[in-house]
Amino acid sequence: MSTNPKTVAFYTLGCKLNFAETSTIARNLTGNGYKRVEFDQPSDVYVINTCSVTANADKECKAIVKNALRANPDGFVVVIGCYAQLKPHEIAEMEGVDLVLGATEKFNIIDYLDDLNKQDDAIVHSCEIDDANFYVGSYSLGDRTRAFMKVQDGCDYKCTYCTIPQARGISRSDTVENIVKNAYEIGDKGIREIVLTGVNVGDYGKGEFGNKKHDHTFLELINELDKVENIERFRISSIEPNLLKNEVIEFVAHSNRFVPHFHIPLQSGSDEVLKMMKRRYLSGLYHDRVEKIKELMPDCCIGVDVIVGFPGETDEHFLETYDFLNKLPISYLHVFTYSERPGTEAAEFEGVVPKEVRKKRNKMLRILSEKKRMAFYRTQLGKTHRVIWESDNKNGKMHGFTENYVKVETDFDESLINQSELVELTGLNNAGVVEVKRIEVPEYLVKI
Repeated sequence: MSTNPKTVAFYTLGCKLNFAETSTIARNLTGNGYKRVEFDQPSDVYVINTCSVTANADKECKAIVKNALRANPDGFVVVIGCYAQLKPHEIAEMEGVDLVLGATEKFNIIDYLDDLNKQDDAIVHSCEIDDANFYVGSYSLGDRTRAFMKVQDGCDYKCTYCTIPQARGISRSDTVENIVKNAYEIGDKGIREIVLTGVNVGDYGKGEFGNKKHDHTFLELINELDKVENIERFRISSIEPNLLKNEVIEFVAHSNRFVPHFHIPLQSGSDEVLKMMKRRYLSGLYHDRVEKIKELMPDCCIGVDVIVGFPGETDEHFLETYDFLNKLPISYLHVFTYSERPGTEAAEFEGVVPKEVRKKRNKMLRILSEKKRMAFYRTQLGKTHRVIWESDNKNGKMHGFTENYVKVETDFDESLINQSELVELTGLNNAGVVEVKRIEVPEYLVKI
């Protein structure tokens, strides 16, 4: 009888939250005797964590399953995540899939791996989404420099284009005590930066103790995390503009550890389109949030999510969005082309925007994004910032990010990996990356 441990490999699609959950599930399996291997290697088990936001979720999932079976035709393939919750039986029909686990079952994956023989028909364990009403804490440890730490899950909003509430359930939160404990655990492993993740992080505190009210606020949470001594930086991954209160902005402006970087979904600069989307703010509030941030933190980096081609979005609506973003002092855009999602209100809307028009609008905003990023980077030249160096080595160069999310590079030096140091931002190279002059600092001045 072989004493070799069973092996498991993971592939994650989608958001930072998915990466945090994959990492936690992986630690659970390795803690139960499995050995983790790379996804392109032969493995006993392949776990694919899917995303429902992806336009071609089915095609992507099929391709990844094929890749797994190419590495080991007898590998046991498990599909989890948002797409697995929304379309479990569709996934079960894919050739090579053995097990599909929904929103609640994915965290108990070990219970379903007694028999790793390939299945003639995939087994599905998928809950009703109303049953996804409990919280499982997660954080990622795959990167030596930063960790994604989940603080909240689910969403109570009813945006007309979004399937996330159907895939992840109601808004619910981890306790403050557990989040602080996780942050210390992450810091003890030498990781310097934590990115707070969730479906709707600004709604933090709802469902903290299994009820529907807020026991704590997001402001209270970040106040407690700011006291965690062994983490140098906390970064907020994405926060709704209506939940980004002025008090939160003011707190970050004077914080010890929360960095001047916000990612704030806009989706449209047209109030008419925002109303069709059932967003909980209008463009005026968004404008005020950005102005408040820049008033208190002139060097703050501001990222924006925007959707193009939403049904009913006319050329005039799109130009409203373009002009709104062009005038705002933002730093970059994440541009998403609208794609129909079965089961959402917007999928039934009239005024469908032709695919070629969606593509053109996407390209226009991507060009604007690059202009905004370069303009922001130029405002930072000649200034001194603290950078944490990453582990990559591309053509003899390594990169890192400043606290305000400027991507910088220097000559590769293994001893710099995960080190924090002051640099002067000196110029932009042809790839749009900032070059720096390293500033020697006495060890006792390096903040940790």
